[in-house]
Amino acid sequence: MNERSNPQREGSSAEASANAIVFIVEDDVSMRRSLTNLFQSVGLDVVAFGSAREMLQSKLPDVVSCLVLDVRLPGLSGLEFQTELAKSNIHIPIIFITGHGDIPMSVRAMKGGAVDFLTKPFRDQELLDAVIAATERDRKRREADQTVANLKSLFETLSPREQAVMKLVATGLMNKQIAAELGLAEITVKIYRGHVMKKMRARSLADLIRMTETLGIRSNRPEQT
Repeated sequence: MNERSNPQREGSSAEASANAIVFIVEDDVSMRRSLTNLFQSVGLDVVAFGSAREMLQSKLPDVVSCLVLDVRLPGLSGLEFQTELAKSNIHIPIIFITGHGDIPMSVRAMKGGAVDFLTKPFRDQELLDAVIAATERDRKRREADQTVANLKSLFETLSPREQAVMKLVATGLMNKQIAAELGLAEITVKIYRGHVMKKMRARSLADLIRMTETLGIRSNRPEQT
């Protein structure tokens, strides 16, 4: 690892990764300390572990983060740890580092969703760039998850009848058609539709349709053939 880095690029790294934590799993003490110093020098918070098991047994803060993970570790290897995290539904972006990498190893890591696979010795800036990409990926995932959670909360405020109307509106049916489907008066459907738009905070029909797509909502109405 090259200790020399571009100061201008470092500044942008700190700004882009503000309020993020870099987790490190590296069994070599000197390497772990070097990585910690590098990330802290650009204003990043760091939590370091000597093994995968040590990290698994720790209570981790639920914040934007990424994991710098050595491939070869005592006990659970880096690639095995990646699999364990996936099984546990933990979606932290991973940057692998190794001094003994090969093509099959890197292919397996990237297929598993790794952001990058760096072979030692690597440049400091190369690793910092990978960390920026990883934390931004995690930030966007968290924002998307929060959007879905917010929409689910709004959808749950709808009455069963309003939910049924919303699902049918999303299929493109007109009020008259929805009324026929649900056995309601057309004016009643219009009222329910207004309630749905207001409660879901939809600004337009297109906005409401995007919400149903985001939520994965489908009508039970059979498709016309």
